Amino acid sequence: MGLFSSSPPPRKRSSLKRLALVAPLYALAASVAGITALMVYYSVIYPDPLTLRPRENAPFVRVLARDGSVISERGGGDDYVPLDLLPRYVSDAVIATEDQRFYDHHGVDPLGMVRAAITNLREGRTVQGGSTLTQQLAKNLYLSHDRTFARKLEEFTLALWLESRLSKSDILELYLNRVYLGAGAYGIDAAARRYFGKPARNLSLSEAAMIAGLLKAPSKYSPLSNPSIARSRARLVLSQMQEAGFITEDEQRKAAEEVSRSFERSQRAAPAGADYAVDYVMEQLAPAYVMGVAAGAEGLIVETTLDRTLQARASAVVEEFIASRGPQLQASEAAAVVLDRDGALLALVGGRSYAETQFNRAAKAMRQPGSAFKPFVYLAALEAGYRPDSIVQDLPLSVGGWAPRNDNGEYLGPMPLRTALAKSVNSVAARLALDVGAARVAQVARRVGIRAPLAKDATLALGTSEVSLLELTGAYNVIANGGRAAETYVVRQVRTLAGEVLFARAAPAPVQVVTPAHVVAMNDMLGAALNDGTGKRAAIPLHAAAGKTGTSQGFRDAWFIGYSTYLTAGVWAGNDDGSAMNRVVGGSLPAEIWREIMIGAHAGKPPLPLAGAAPVTANADAGPGHPQERIADDFIARALGDAPVSATGSIEQLISR
Repeated sequence: MGLFSSSPPPRKRSSLKRLALVAPLYALAASVAGITALMVYYSVIYPDPLTLRPRENAPFVRVLARDGSVISERGGGDDYVPLDLLPRYVSDAVIATEDQRFYDHHGVDPLGMVRAAITNLREGRTVQGGSTLTQQLAKNLYLSHDRTFARKLEEFTLALWLESRLSKSDILELYLNRVYLGAGAYGIDAAARRYFGKPARNLSLSEAAMIAGLLKAPSKYSPLSNPSIARSRARLVLSQMQEAGFITEDEQRKAAEEVSRSFERSQRAAPAGADYAVDYVMEQLAPAYVMGVAAGAEGLIVETTLDRTLQARASAVVEEFIASRGPQLQASEAAAVVLDRDGALLALVGGRSYAETQFNRAAKAMRQPGSAFKPFVYLAALEAGYRPDSIVQDLPLSVGGWAPRNDNGEYLGPMPLRTALAKSVNSVAARLALDVGAARVAQVARRVGIRAPLAKDATLALGTSEVSLLELTGAYNVIANGGRAAETYVVRQVRTLAGEVLFARAAPAPVQVVTPAHVVAMNDMLGAALNDGTGKRAAIPLHAAAGKTGTSQGFRDAWFIGYSTYLTAGVWAGNDDGSAMNRVVGGSLPAEIWREIMIGAHAGKPPLPLAGAAPVTANADAGPGHPQERIADDFIARALGDAPVSATGSIEQLISR
């Protein structure tokens, strides 16, 4: 060995080798000990999974309005079906589409996770999940739907625990009888009755494939709301069953032919103005429902915030307006939401007809809000030092190829901030976003409750990022609530028939997220938008109100979101396929629907001013109202038509016309 050799002494080298050999063994031993401890812990804190297999029917759910009257009852006639009483192809369809290695793994499938990761990386988006049926059962029975690492880790360990306690048949049986399959249906029997009007034990192969196809996305693949998409999905499930060896090629062909003939038109459902709202309640109910099943409850009583009268009126108004005005305006759908100031959901209308389509456009449709997003830009400007009377410039603007324009290319020069919002001036909104920064605008939107992904550039100011009606209305409600956070909620209490309370909402501590001074300024500017700007048709007789219109690219979406001292409401109109309406803007059909809903909601209520505003003396005879000038509701709709939009919602290039 040379004088300057870097080789370690023999004893030190031997110690390193020993450590390299022993360390993995210690790590493995620690992991085994940790998992064993968790198995014991779960056995103590969680009930035996087999106790969730009831001897009789699963509990029915009675949904009550805020006044205690019954809105709806769901379930009660839906059996818990033992696996051996179901046709074999029912479970085969689920395994083929959700977990083909179900009988080969022990709750967690590393190979499936790797395969899903590779597929998702190749596609550049999440198209395949790696969760096994056992993991899904663990989540449905015991866990929340939070997407955190800790929750995912607990899902893994709970899956191992379930596999140690139950047979594969038990796991599959519990899964089939507990999984949510859309339209308020929990379990295979409820789904069979809901979609096909028969018990699960009588399902055909084609029907089983269609129900199995719902597991990926119950709303998207619902045969009631999207029959053509549901048929395509069912054919894919049949193909997967044939590839997995569960059915023959001839059986696949015959079943596919049956699928092609099924649901040629949406199945009729009993008309009820609250059906969309009840579906939303049922989706929020899942954890308490499982607790009720575990407790052996015969039925659950769910107290909600829904206002029975207002819900019926909102549903009727939406249906009437679309039936009478929709054909001429080429608007086939509309949705509406009404919130109390504390965030309580009073009414939710997910579409013009629940009988025709059960897709809830109020809660689940993600659409571009257009200028209805501008209040968050102006709030960010106020927080940066602007005031309603601050003078801003309505002048042409071009930044890196982005050139937002006003209607007809006209510019009015200097004007107060209040006027710019009232007239929905695009150049001013864009300048404000560039001045305060898109990040600050996004931060303001997040603070008042917007959770959807947002564009990272100034095009955010013109409403290019998609949001849901429920989320956007909830964000406006923060301003209506004096700047205090007001998270939307609908379930107040869940109890069993015996009176055991499974859930009771506790009022959160008030959190001021917008300063009172800025609330007053927003009331000032949004009040001007409703009374003197693009929202004139929304004016409510005798009552002060504030709000904003919005129209997306090519007249695809039209919005009106606004509030009074009492309530906040939002209305969206458009077409499910994204096709253009006949020049419908937020200040026309949506504003008129909003006005009719709010007139009924304010019946018998004394007029009160908005915070910082003078008492109401005008609008006593307010009619629909018509702006005396053509005011740009959103340049995306009126000036550009079909200008290309990038995947993030940012406008790539604007071409002057």
